[in-house]
Amino acid sequence: MYFRIFIISIFTFIVFYSCTSGNSNDLIEQYKTDIKNTELAFANLAKEQGVKTAFLQFAAEGAVLKRGNKLIKGKTAIKEYFEKQTLKNIKLEWEPDFIDVSQKGDLGYTYGKYIFEATDSTGKVLQDTGIFHTVWKKQDDGSWKFVWD
Repeated sequence: MYFRIFIISIFTFIVFYSCTSGNSNDLIEQYKTDIKNTELAFANLAKEQGVKTAFLQFAAEGAVLKRGNKLIKGKTAIKEYFEKQTLKNIKLEWEPDFIDVSQKGDLGYTYGKYIFEATDSTGKVLQDTGIFHTVWKKQDDGSWKFVWD
């Protein structure tokens, strides 16, 4: 009797494991797709409605921006940072080159190239290109918000 229960338990474990291990990879790929779509929506919103609007919409409440050698912590501070901007005609474009996500599916990150252009208070056009790195956290409602940029 005990041997039979043992065999059934082993069989159940094997079936359960084989069913969930394949799904895990599918879920990881789905999370990567979700993060990519979020990153692209973030970039599109920045292009269409401005950088401030986009950053505030896609920031988690406790998000942190690194600008220059300064950390801007929290959504309120991020809003204040953008409100103090004196640059005009800001254009920021980017697209992820790489996306990865934790096995648990609650954290992910992206990186890729960006292009920045703006006009300063003297009318001088500023341009910069570089590499961005964003850390994403899945929210309770299933959406992704950045926690580091």
